[in-house]
Amino acid sequence: MPRSLPFRKMHGAGNDFIMILGQDLGGAALDRETIAALCDRRTGIGADGLIIVAEPVSEGAHFRMIYFNSDGGEAEMCGNGARCTVALAHAEGLGPEECVFDTFEGPLQGRVLGPELVEVSLPPFRDLVTDHALGGSPWPRQASCNTGVPHVVVQVDDVEQVDPAKFGPHFRYHEAFAPAGTNVNWVGPSTDGVGFPLRTYERGVEAETLACGTGASAVAVVLCALEVTSSPVTLYTRGGDTLTVTVDLATNGLRLRGPAVTSFRGEVMIDG
Repeated sequence: MPRSLPFRKMHGAGNDFIMILGQDLGGAALDRETIAALCDRRTGIGADGLIIVAEPVSEGAHFRMIYFNSDGGEAEMCGNGARCTVALAHAEGLGPEECVFDTFEGPLQGRVLGPELVEVSLPPFRDLVTDHALGGSPWPRQASCNTGVPHVVVQVDDVEQVDPAKFGPHFRYHEAFAPAGTNVNWVGPSTDGVGFPLRTYERGVEAETLACGTGASAVAVVLCALEVTSSPVTLYTRGGDTLTVTVDLATNGLRLRGPAVTSFRGEVMIDG
C-alpha cells in the first residue's frame, strides 16, 4: 500500500540530493528502482542522488550517510552530499557542530561553520597518477586520483570548449578504469589568480553535474602535485558556486569546504 515519505531537497554547490532521515523510513528499505524513480527529473522529485541519514555503526560516530547515485546504485562517497548530510543532521539535532559520521569509506569528520557553510574531511586520496596515456583523448595530458571514488582530471585551455556529453563517456568507460569506470573532470587555468574553473561528468548520473565535491578534491590534488598551485585550492563549479579544498600531500589528507543549502521540504508517495 502506498505511503507518504517525508524528504528534504538539498544541494551542495548545485549538486542536488533527496535527503531522507532513516527514522522516517520506519525500518523499510528503498530498492534501486524506487531510488531511480525518485531521482528522475521528469516524473520524480529530481536529483543527482539520494541520501539516507541513518543510525551510526562506528563507536563515536553521531550518524551515518548512505549515498545512492541517481541510477539507484549505492556509491562509495560524495563530498557535496557529505556536507548536506552534516548540515541536515545538525539541524535535526543528530550531531553537534563538530561531528563524526559513518560512510561507506569509513568514519569522517564534519564541521558546521555557519549558515549553509560546512566543511568535511574526505577519505585519504590514493592511486594518484599525474600523467596517463589514454588512447583516443584529444588532450595531451590526463591524470587520475581516487578521493573516495575514482576520478580522471584533464587540464584544458578553456572549460567552455569542452563537450562533456561527448568525451565524458569516453573516459568514464575507458579500459584503463574497467570494470567500475571513473568520473571525469576538466579544469581550466585560473583567470583571476584565485580559483580554477571546473566541469564534471559523474559516473552513476551519466551526465554533467553542476558540482562534484570528490571531483573538485581530485582536481585540487592533481594541481598541487603538479605544482600548478598550492593548498588550499579554490574551484569554481559549473553552478557558479565556490568549493575550497585543503590538500596535504604528505598525509594524503583532504578537507572540502562549501555550501550546503536546503531548497525545500516535502512528502512523496512510495510503495510499502
